[in-house]
Amino acid sequence: PNIAAKLYEQLASVYKMKPEPEQILGYIYAVLYSNIYREKYAEFLKIDFPRIPFTKNCKVFEKMAAIGSELVEIHLLKRYAFNKFDVKYSGNGEDKIEKVRYNAEEQRVYINETQYFSGVSPEIWDYHIGGYRVMEKYLKDRKGRQMEDPAHYCRMAAAIGKTIEIQVE
Repeated sequence: PNIAAKLYEQLASVYKMKPEPEQILGYIYAVLYSNIYREKYAEFLKIDFPRIPFTKNCKVFEKMAAIGSELVEIHLLKRYAFNKFDVKYSGNGEDKIEKVRYNAEEQRVYINETQYFSGVSPEIWDYHIGGYRVMEKYLKDRKGRQMEDPAHYCRMAAAIGKTIEIQVE
């Protein structure tokens, strides 16, 4: 693990136990996905490496580490139990990504005139990372090509939906 020995020592001293590298990663990941952290340090995040505040409370650390580890699993699309987010691919055509557009009333993402993903809420569509709408950028980067794996896009939408839920927590 690429974690400074000094950090291990400090955390072990405060928490009265030596955290595992995966716990530290999970904690950092949870902090970086905290809406409070993102809003408070928005300007700094644009120009510098993020600074990670560590809690002095071991229970808070462990809870945040668990949440962060869950987010890692979700973002790697290793968790597919997203039954609540029912995004489906529909329509007839050649599966070619031509003109991407979102219809908020229908909650549909069109990839061409006849084919679309339904069940994409405005919150999922508007979710930004690095200044981009994730769902839109994925399709725009593939414009002019075939939609090779619609299920992947559905899992992405579900992962973002679950991320939004966890961020509230």
